[in-house]
Amino acid sequence: MSTLPPAPTALITGASRGLGLALAHGLAALGWRLIIDARSAAALEAARAELAKTTTVTALAGDVTQPAHRRALGVAARAAGGLEAVVNNASSLGPTPLLKLLDYPLPALREVYEANVFAPLALIQALAPAIKPGARILNISSDAGVQPYATWGGYGSSKAALEQLSAILAAENPAWPVYWIDPGDMRTQMQQDAYPGEDISDRPPAETSVPGLITLLTATPARPSGRYAARDVTPEAA
Repeated sequence: MSTLPPAPTALITGASRGLGLALAHGLAALGWRLIIDARSAAALEAARAELAKTTTVTALAGDVTQPAHRRALGVAARAAGGLEAVVNNASSLGPTPLLKLLDYPLPALREVYEANVFAPLALIQALAPAIKPGARILNISSDAGVQPYATWGGYGSSKAALEQLSAILAAENPAWPVYWIDPGDMRTQMQQDAYPGEDISDRPPAETSVPGLITLLTATPARPSGRYAARDVTPEAA
């Protein structure tokens, strides 16, 4: 008598809206189990209720910059039997309207780095005992991490730091494929916050970037660790 292998489990931060929620729906449709978080309990519950129509979902509201919340996510990961994927998607844009570096309050910059650099690493540290060999780690970055856009210095420099952190993590942990991903411009709340009052309807929806992320999470064999543009990743290329 044969038994089916257990469904894989992914932990996705910032999954109540935007790219995180779109990816969660994509993985749910493929039968993945999910652990999701977000700071807004109401928005997260709405996401959980919708996703639960398709798959098993554990939703924990909280701020990933807080150690207690990261510990709770670690407990949930162990209870799920371990993780096949970790997606560090939660990010902070910083003060808006966006500021030039000479005008940037350093306490605010520290908060951006706390959310975009320190929290992703701290979460991986907390989850490490539950991350299975071969599990994929996706750190969501931005082209602002490699291109010097005026007024994007706080967010962009934090993403540059996340990319280097990801590269070193990959070098130190060859059992885990580690990807740092540029999802491209998207029609999300963060993009609207970056351009208050502007019409961003010409940006593609977050769902446009999901197929590339899913390919990186599911391709066999795994693509090498590295930096990828989500919309350039295709099943054929993988």
